[in-house]
Amino acid sequence: MKEHCNCGHEHHHHDEHLEDMYQQALNLYNLDIKDEEVKAAVEKIIKEKVPENDTPEVKRFMFGSIELTTLTTLDSDESVLQLVEKVNQFAHEYPHFPHVATVVTYPRFAKLVSQSLEVGGVIPTVVSGAFPSSQALMEIKIAETSLAIRDGAKNVDIVMHVGQFLSGDYETVCDEIREQKAACGDVPMKVILETGDLGSCANIKKASILSMYAGADYIKTSTGKEKVSATPEAAYVMCQAIKEYFQKTGIRVGFKPAGGINTVMDALTYYTIVKEVLGEDWLNNELFRLGTSRLANLLLTELEGHEIKFF
Repeated sequence: MKEHCNCGHEHHHHDEHLEDMYQQALNLYNLDIKDEEVKAAVEKIIKEKVPENDTPEVKRFMFGSIELTTLTTLDSDESVLQLVEKVNQFAHEYPHFPHVATVVTYPRFAKLVSQSLEVGGVIPTVVSGAFPSSQALMEIKIAETSLAIRDGAKNVDIVMHVGQFLSGDYETVCDEIREQKAACGDVPMKVILETGDLGSCANIKKASILSMYAGADYIKTSTGKEKVSATPEAAYVMCQAIKEYFQKTGIRVGFKPAGGINTVMDALTYYTIVKEVLGEDWLNNELFRLGTSRLANLLLTELEGHEIKFF
C-alpha cells in the first residue's frame, strides 16, 4: 500500500487496480460496526473504568500530552509569541510539572515558534494542507507543508478530504495523504478525519484505515472548526482501527482527540478509552495527544487546588 504509482490517472485499468487495492485493504478489517453497539461499549467504559483513572498521576500525564493551540483569524506574530513565552515561563514557574507536548499554529508562524521556544521537548507543530477545509489544489497543500517544515515545524496536522471520501473516491483521498506524507519525510504527520462529518461509525473506521495505509503517523478526530468535534464514540472506533492496524502491520499509529474537550472529565474519558482499547503502550505523550488548550488551566487548577489561569 505504501508505494506510489506514477503512471498517469487517465488509464482506467490503473484506477481500477488502485480501487481494488483500497478495497482489499478495507476487506481485511471488520467494518460491520453498528453505532448503537459502539455507544453501549463506550457507556460501559465510562461507567466502569473512568473513575479509577481520576488520579493526580493521570492528570499530570495528560498535561504533558496537551497540544497548546492557537488557530484564529486574530493570530499575529505578537499573540503567537505571547503563547510561546508562556510555555517558556511555565517551565521556570512550575518545574515540578511536565511541559506541554506541542505548540500548534498556522504555518506562517512556524519559524517564529521554532526560534522562540526555549523548552526542550516541546514540538513546534502546524496545521497544513488548506486546514480546516482541505479544499485546495494538491500543489498548494504540498508547498504549504514543505515550507512549514523548512521553517522548523516538527509535526504537521493535515485534513483528510472529507468530500471525496464521502463520494467514495478513496484513490484521491489516499493520494493526497500519501503525497503530503512524502513532503513531510521524517516529520510525523497527523491526519484529521473530521469525524463529526462522517455520518457513521463504519465510515470513521474506514477513514481511519485508509489514512493509516496512506501514511498517517497519527489519526486525529477533528479540526475543532465544525459543529461536531471529538466524541468518545469516534475515539473508540479510531482506537479499535489503530489496534487492528497494529496487529496486521506492526506499525504503531498515534491518536489525538481534538475539539470539544472542555472539562477534565472529557479528557479522562479519552485517556480511559485509549487505555482500555490500546493498552499501556499507547499511554505516553508520543502516541497519545490531546488537542485542547483550555484543559491546561483546568488541570493546573485541579492539581494545585486553587484556580490558575496561566495559559
